[in-house]
Parts: sequence; structure tokens; C-alpha cells
Amino acid sequence: MSVLLRPARSLDAGATGEILYAFTRDNDWMPKLYSRAETIAFCGTMIDRGWVTVAENGTGVAGFLARDGEHVCALYLAGRAQRRGIGKRLLDEAKAGRDLLRLHTFAANTGARRFYLREGFREVARGDGAQNEENLPDIAYVWRKED
Repeated sequence: MSVLLRPARSLDAGATGEILYAFTRDNDWMPKLYSRAETIAFCGTMIDRGWVTVAENGTGVAGFLARDGEHVCALYLAGRAQRRGIGKRLLDEAKAGRDLLRLHTFAANTGARRFYLREGFREVARGDGAQNEENLPDIAYVWRKED
């Protein structure tokens, strides 16, 4: 099935919010800080700021990446879309034309940690959770374009 990457539209807030909400619901280590409606509104804010690219397949939005300049704020996929190369495509699009990307992921998110290392990111720092609202240990990663 083909996947189309495109800038998110305001009507994508529901689908992207559902993907993000499902992530918090499906990972028992993740604190449940926000309701479904609040999560959808947060995604709508990122979309309104022009940060979000969605991956769309025949069944709708399969995932999204939010980027503010060099900072990747979010990369989430629907469960049915994982391990199909969609996350890599979104990340490759974010890398295009850039020399540097930065992001954080939670230490407990071992799948994301493996993915980012495989995609050329390097760990640069660890936090104890004091700097994020979830209060979870996190890891900072940096990707630099190779000349």
C-alpha cells in the first residue's frame, strides 16, 4: 500500500490526536496526563503552527511527525502502521535539506531508542525527568548531516 506524506490540515487534528492518545493509553509506563479531547487539541495547535507532516495511506492518517525548526517534537504511528517503514519516511522527510535535528524520547521507550540510533541519531544527554511534564527519565538525541 502506498503512503503519501503531506502537510497536515486542521481536519487531521482528530486522527493525529487519536494516534498520540493511543500511545499514552497503550504504554503502561506512560502517565495519563491528558484526556482524548485535550490531546486532539494539542495536535491541532501543532498543526496550526505548521509543524506537522502526516503519513496517509488508503485507510487514513497512519502517523505524523511534528517539527519546529531543528527540533522534532513528536513522531507517532498508529499501531497498524508500525514496522512498515512509515516512521523512517517521515524522519527522512524531516532530515531533507537540514544539517541538524534534535529530539528527546523517554528512556522507557526502547523501540523509539533503537529506531533513532538506527536512523543515525546519537545520544547526547540523559535527564531524570525533572525537565518534562511526565516526570520520566529521558534521552536527548542529535542527528547531523554527513558531508
